[in-house]
Amino acid sequence: MSAQKKVVVFDYGFGNVRSAERALARVGADVEITRDYDKAMEADGLLVPGVGAFAACMEGLTQARGHWIVDRRLSGGRPVMGICVGMQILFARGIEHGVETDGLDEWPGTVGPLKAPVVPHMGWNTVEAPADSELFAGVDDDARFYFVHSYAVHEWNFEATNAAMRAPKVTWATHGEPFVAAVENGALWATQFHPEKSGDAGAQLLTNWIETL
Repeated sequence: MSAQKKVVVFDYGFGNVRSAERALARVGADVEITRDYDKAMEADGLLVPGVGAFAACMEGLTQARGHWIVDRRLSGGRPVMGICVGMQILFARGIEHGVETDGLDEWPGTVGPLKAPVVPHMGWNTVEAPADSELFAGVDDDARFYFVHSYAVHEWNFEATNAAMRAPKVTWATHGEPFVAAVENGALWATQFHPEKSGDAGAQLLTNWIETL
């Protein structure tokens, strides 16, 4: 039997950390909520949640040295997963109410307002995942996931820079217009929706992530 994986839910003040903790524990992880630098660096997996405004999340993450932790973990190939605004801040920038804020720039792209008849996008929606997705392995094509957001990434322009790199796997959803719902890019995975609030399908996603740690 393999050893239980240690996962840190990074607590920087902008995420529903208790829901994430319960969901990860339910699928077999050894979970700790902390902003301790050493514990976050040493964990098998780091989960970065996020709720609220892009700018506020970036400020909170920076104050907690989370930007260093994410960068250093990824530089060493250590797994990181972002959820909701925790995914959005992985992109180059966010624009809310006309104000532009720099993100972590792990991926190029801009987080901008959703253009849809009803905003926020709140509730259950299906996604279109690549056939070879590891994140969505074992999940039915018609599975629904829980979204709560008014902003999203509408274009994906990142490409592998050399033949040895595997191109990121991008999952899309539609609410008024298509937007990026999830990304798998080496050690960095992220979802716009909340797997921790998405029932059995969300639990399968978290299980898939933990199995890669």
